[in-house]
Amino acid sequence: MKIQKSYRSIQNAIDLVKEKFGADSKIALLFENCISNTLQTTIKILEDGSVFVITGDIPAMWLRDSSCQLRPFLLFAKEEPGLQELICGLIKKQMDCILIDPYANAFNESANGNCWEHDKTDMKPELWERKFEIDSLCFPVQLSYLLWKNTGCTSQFTAEWKKAAQLICSVFRVEQDHEHKSPYRFEREHCVPTDTLSREGKGALVKSNIGLIWSGFRPSDDSCTYGYLIPSNMLASVILKNISEIAEEIYGDTAFSKETALFSEEVRRAIETLAIVPGQEKEFYAYEIDGFGEYNIMDDANLPSLLSMPYFGYCGKGEERYRNTREVVLSERNPYYYEGSCAKGIGSPHTPVRYIWHIALAMQALTSDSPSEREELLNTLAHTDAGTGFMHEAFLADNADKYTRPWFSWANSVFCELILDCCGYRIIQ
Repeated sequence: MKIQKSYRSIQNAIDLVKEKFGADSKIALLFENCISNTLQTTIKILEDGSVFVITGDIPAMWLRDSSCQLRPFLLFAKEEPGLQELICGLIKKQMDCILIDPYANAFNESANGNCWEHDKTDMKPELWERKFEIDSLCFPVQLSYLLWKNTGCTSQFTAEWKKAAQLICSVFRVEQDHEHKSPYRFEREHCVPTDTLSREGKGALVKSNIGLIWSGFRPSDDSCTYGYLIPSNMLASVILKNISEIAEEIYGDTAFSKETALFSEEVRRAIETLAIVPGQEKEFYAYEIDGFGEYNIMDDANLPSLLSMPYFGYCGKGEERYRNTREVVLSERNPYYYEGSCAKGIGSPHTPVRYIWHIALAMQALTSDSPSEREELLNTLAHTDAGTGFMHEAFLADNADKYTRPWFSWANSVFCELILDCCGYRIIQ
């Protein structure tokens, strides 16, 4: 069943955006299109009450993307029980997926055997793709936590939710020693190198047991150059702390609460000790490390990113290491930062050279404390939709009419969250 209902609180927000930016402004048009499109075209309520959210032009549900797609609706869910039910339904589906396979990133609506490729890994008919990405396990937990904190809703915290949370923690522990303990392997044949893992599916060698969690792939679904992906470890530290609070307050499980609190601190300590690029005038975080002394200085448009640290709750906008890191990733030191005749911003190796992502532009604005920077970014977003009325995955820095993925719901939702932020709507972390 598709969503047909309109919500008064969302219409009120649309009216407020029109009042702030002008009823006929490009920003108001984009906002109304984008927020309506997510509800009307990507969400399906299944017979068991769970909710399946496609990413847009691909008929599968990514754990990360679906969480981000519905995140703006947290701002209205307290007033709209129907939205609470939708988000709870998504969380139910996500946790069921994690219990099927915590190493998979994208799932089918049912056990229909559809898939992106016939990869050499432990595939199941429910899986669309089985790329292990730390953040895939993190975002559903954070969505669950934010729903609780922003609405008071606790019906998402079922027995299955707790089983999934325990499984997540167990997988994270295993992947702290990926080299010796992990059963996970992934190989894709006849593809670009970033779509598969080296060493017969095991991935590039990392130093074991240093406190960080290994990830095979980035949020872009591209393979990691070095297996310790720092933004995703940062998010893992945040959600382990979330689980600790949920375990204590909702489930009354003091032992699990203490275990996950200590785990969160362990990961954070490893990040702050090992992920700072050495020999620099200012301290900033690497994007990836291997534990042996290799550092990847870059950032990627996909979330979580180094740019998005304050957005997902790892640090504040004003913290020195974040500000230093922001300065680096928004410069030529980041090989995926591009400046062109119509825009400047962060792209990704996942898309062509000199293509900037709308998600990255919106995130840059969301994490900025500079009114002039935000205004410039809003203007860029408003003038790079190529006349479609929607956000895209990426566009050419010199010509916004050249773009990828015309229907990319994740980008629409992050844009909506930015516009709502400009109007005073804030998600409680």
